[in-house]
Amino acid sequence: MGSHRDIDLVVVGLGYVGLPLAQGAALAGLRVVGLDHSTRVVEALNNGISHVDDIADAELRDMSAAGFHATSDGSVIERAAAVVICVPTPLTDHGAPDLRAVNNAVAVIAEHLQPGTLVVLESTTYPGTTDDIVRPALEVTGLTVGVDFHLAFSPERIDPGNPTYGLANTPKVVGGCTPQCAKAARELYERFVVEVVEAKSAREAEMAKLLENTYRHVNIALVNEMAMFCREIGVDLWDAIRCAATKPFGFAPFYPGPGVGGHCIPIDPNYLSYKVRSLGIPFRFVELAQEINARMPLHVVQRAADLLNTHAKAVRGSRVLLLGVTYKPDISDVRETPATTIAAELLNRGADLCYYDSNVECWDVAGTPVPRVTDYLAEAERADLTILLQPHRDIDIVELADRAGTLFDTRGKSAGHPRTVLL
Repeated sequence: MGSHRDIDLVVVGLGYVGLPLAQGAALAGLRVVGLDHSTRVVEALNNGISHVDDIADAELRDMSAAGFHATSDGSVIERAAAVVICVPTPLTDHGAPDLRAVNNAVAVIAEHLQPGTLVVLESTTYPGTTDDIVRPALEVTGLTVGVDFHLAFSPERIDPGNPTYGLANTPKVVGGCTPQCAKAARELYERFVVEVVEAKSAREAEMAKLLENTYRHVNIALVNEMAMFCREIGVDLWDAIRCAATKPFGFAPFYPGPGVGGHCIPIDPNYLSYKVRSLGIPFRFVELAQEINARMPLHVVQRAADLLNTHAKAVRGSRVLLLGVTYKPDISDVRETPATTIAAELLNRGADLCYYDSNVECWDVAGTPVPRVTDYLAEAERADLTILLQPHRDIDIVELADRAGTLFDTRGKSAGHPRTVLL
C-alpha cells in the first residue's frame, strides 16, 4: 500500500455492514471515509445522525472525532490504500442474485482505481463472483490483479443487536485472488480485528459465508417442520429441544418461529442454490428448507384462526395484536420480516389489526398503515388474540402471559405458562 495515500480505507455502502466496519477501523486509528450513493445517508451521517441500530449517534460522533466522514464523491478512492465493498445483494423478483449494487460499486472503483490499491468485496454472493465478475471489471483499467492491485473477498459477519460478538472479536475470513492479495487483505483486517482466518482462495471465502447461513436455514426449517406436527401428536417440542440441548456433543439447538427474516437467512442460501442450478444439479436441501420456512407465516395465521375459532370467533372483525414486527429482537430492521406476510394475510381475512414495537414507530403492509399501540399490556387484555412474534427486551413476557386474553407465543418464551399457546 502506497505511503502517499492520505486515506487508509474507503468503505463503499454505509448500511448495517458498512457503517460498523467503518466504525471499527476508524476507532482503531485508520483514516476512514465512507462512500454512499445516497446523499440523504451521507448528510445524516455527517450531521451526527445514525441510521444503524448498533451505532448510536454518540458513537457516530466518536467516529467523526477520529476523522471519519461520509461522501458521495467516488474520487476519494484515488486517495485510498484500500476499498471495501459493503453494498446489498438482494434477490430479483425471480429469485436470482441481484448484483446491480455490486456492479455499480465496482464501476465507480474502476473509474478511480490506482496502482497498489487493495479492493475487498464483503457483499454476500455466490462462489466465483470475485474472480469472474469483479476481477474482469477492474482489469479493464489495464491494471492486473496480484501485480498492480490486490483483490479479495471477506464475508461480512455482522450480527445486529448481538451484545457479545461484534466486528473486532468475530474472526474475519479472507480469501484472495492470489496469495499476495490474501496477504494484503489479512494485513488490513488485522489492524482492527483480533483474528483473521485465511481461506484457500476467494471462492472458498465466498462459500464459507453461504455455508454458515445455509446451515442455519436448513436447521431452522427442520425444527419448523417439527413444530407443525408435534402439537398434533401431543409433544412439547420446546421441552424436547431443552432436553436435547443438554447433550454436550453432536447437537446444537435451533428453535421454531413464525418464519425467517433479515438480510441473510431468507436471501443467502438462494445464492448457493442459484449457482448449483446453473450446473444443472438440483439442490434439494436448500429448496426444501426455503419451502418450509416460507410457509411458516401462513401456518401462524392458520393457527391464529384456529385459536379464535375455539372462542367462537372468526378472524374477520377480531381484534388481533402483533407484538414485535422486526426480523430479530431489539433492533429496528424489518427487512424480510415474517411479520409482514402474517399481517398481510390477517388483514386479507378481515382482522382488526394493530401492533406494538418500541423499535418501529410506523409500519405499513402492502401500502396499508397498521395502527401502533403504546400500552401493549392494556391492548393485550382487550384484544381477541395477541401474537408474540419477536420478544423484545421491553416486553414483560410473564406479565403479558398473565394479562392477555389469549396469547399465541410463536417464540416459546412463555413455555410452561398455563394460559398461553405455543407454536
